[in-house]
Amino acid sequence: MDKLLFGDNQFFGVNHMSEEKARQQQMRFQRTDAIVDVLKDAYAEGVTTFMCTTHDRIGEVANYFGENREQYPDFTFFPGMPYAHKYANAVTTDGMMGALKRFLPNSGLVDAAMRGTSSLVGKDIEGIVTLLIDAEMKMFEGLPTPVIWLQNVVTDLLLGLGFNEAFSIFADHVRSKYNAEPGFITMNLPMLAGVLDAQGVTSPLICANINKIGFRMSGGMDAYRKALESHDFRPVAMSVYASGAIPADEAIQWVCEQPNIEAIVFGASSRRNIASTKQLVDKYWQK
Repeated sequence: MDKLLFGDNQFFGVNHMSEEKARQQQMRFQRTDAIVDVLKDAYAEGVTTFMCTTHDRIGEVANYFGENREQYPDFTFFPGMPYAHKYANAVTTDGMMGALKRFLPNSGLVDAAMRGTSSLVGKDIEGIVTLLIDAEMKMFEGLPTPVIWLQNVVTDLLLGLGFNEAFSIFADHVRSKYNAEPGFITMNLPMLAGVLDAQGVTSPLICANINKIGFRMSGGMDAYRKALESHDFRPVAMSVYASGAIPADEAIQWVCEQPNIEAIVFGASSRRNIASTKQLVDKYWQK
């Protein structure tokens, strides 16, 4: 895995400190080619892994890099699912069956439909989970996806409900069908690390806010430090800048000093900022 991953929050108007900045970014990236241009800049700076949601616009991005594979042979996708708003919007516009048809994989359509129907009738959670994973992966057919993430909106919901078996179902399906590593995004790393360990999910990737000031780190700094030192998982740090609250040099130096960090995910809208983060990681990453 690359030590620096490029995220997509900035493309869809997500900024945890400034609604105005989020609005400006959303306006700027209304066109898919504007997103692609930034990804080209990242690639040119040596940041070749795109950790993304399964937003419909990402499907257009995936199509571009699939059609231009020879120009970007190392460009890699780390999909994160589900993108909850996509499902809600699809049901609103197409109805329940129309939404299901829209998201079913091209291959194995009948099998997937039957699997979904029998799952709903028999309350077979494993069938429902695997069906949704396959539906989300549809847009990445033919592209490298060595890591597949479960988004925090679902991870933390399952964690709160105590439905821990779902994590092993997700991990097993991702590994067996896609030959990919399962990843889990969460707002509560200490709790999730313990649950995954108890479920027998070996050496999982866990992505969480990890930053010097404890910004959006549920459970507190001490609990995160203890988890990083004691549990068998591969942590990926996000929100390392705490949405701009920490100076870049200070933020990257601190996170690179933390134990066992596998990678850092960051977002940027300009080649200058991409290059700056890449240079800082190269400077401080001594592992």
